[in-house]
Amino acid sequence: MLDLRFIRENLESVKEACAHRGVSVDFAELIQIDGRRREIMPHLESLRERRNQVSAQVAAAKKQGQDISSVSADMKKAGDEIKDLEQSLTQLEEELQAILYAIPNLPHASVPVGPDERANALVKTWGEPRAFDFAPLNHWDVGERLGILDFERAAKITGARFVVLKGAGARLERAIIAFMLDLHTGSHGYTEILPPFMVNSRAMTGTGQLPKFSADLFKVQDSDYWLIPTAEVPVTNLHIDEILSELPLNYTAYTPCFRSEAGSYGRDVRGLIRMHQFDKVELVKFVHPDESYQQLEELTGHAEKVLELLGLPYRRVCLSSGDMGFSAAKTYDLEVWLPGLNLYREISSCSNFEDFQARRINVRFREPGRKGTRLVHTLNGSGLAVGRTMVAILENCQQEDGSVLIPPPLRPYMGGISEIKTPS
Repeated sequence: MLDLRFIRENLESVKEACAHRGVSVDFAELIQIDGRRREIMPHLESLRERRNQVSAQVAAAKKQGQDISSVSADMKKAGDEIKDLEQSLTQLEEELQAILYAIPNLPHASVPVGPDERANALVKTWGEPRAFDFAPLNHWDVGERLGILDFERAAKITGARFVVLKGAGARLERAIIAFMLDLHTGSHGYTEILPPFMVNSRAMTGTGQLPKFSADLFKVQDSDYWLIPTAEVPVTNLHIDEILSELPLNYTAYTPCFRSEAGSYGRDVRGLIRMHQFDKVELVKFVHPDESYQQLEELTGHAEKVLELLGLPYRRVCLSSGDMGFSAAKTYDLEVWLPGLNLYREISSCSNFEDFQARRINVRFREPGRKGTRLVHTLNGSGLAVGRTMVAILENCQQEDGSVLIPPPLRPYMGGISEIKTPS
């Protein structure tokens, strides 16, 4: 959420930024509501002070046995006016909050301006796509031939866009998760968190999923609980309403993630790319505002390290203003090469939200030598999406006989197994 005073003082630049993000906001209504609110507030405060004074006079008059009927009538009139103004102020603040919640974060100056992914900027590439001596298969054919992916039975149990992992497939999923967590905690200095997989509406609002993206979420009926779309939500909200004494704080968490994919319109209907339920290892940082872009580079590098150790070719892309997520000020996407599909696909998004989320959840820090508190900057990134990592392994490491070689870093987690073989 943007600071209201900042919007007032920088209205034209905020309008321009929203236009670059393709978001329409009724700023005229915002200014009108804010103006009415600012008119009411001093008048209301004046009436409250007057009521307090009259209340003291009534008490003194009662004590002296004086007639207080006229004063009491004035106090009742003032009380009624205060009540009306308080109701009006509450309504105005709710209307104002609704508009503020609809305003996206402002893109950082380094973000390319453009309406969609066509304006994204390639930052780097790593690794050479493998030259196959045979036509590589897509991951669902590889997985089904190996007997480790079962979409048909998952559809019977639940429905479309779910999968049952079997045998070595289930173990590979577990191995990928453990490898990522061990890397981020052991080598990159993150503290592991195992958060709840359901959160309340305030937590969803705090990270920007609500109110704008409710259609993309799963809500538990007759409750205030939502299934998390990513560990970003519970982990970022760990410090809601807190003043932090130490920065940076670095967290990593494995969770299942749940998304309705309301806007996917038939994309990626086969395979593991776009599921209603999937596993992910997340990276979350709470950092000093002066260091947040340096920290974004570091966090992105930690996600890249997973791909490099697994030997999976990828590229880093800086998303344009029109392609970024609602809450982000700058986002890098890591896209892994998938030879079976013959394209690069996103496997991690790493974002700096600056103080956008911190203002919503009220997370601050004290800076030595300065009075008061400041909002922290929050960052997060996938380190990585586990299902898409499996996709990349199945497609990049497939062999002509149908088997799949296990990347060396995962073999200790697989009990020393070096390949998944086709059933005999």
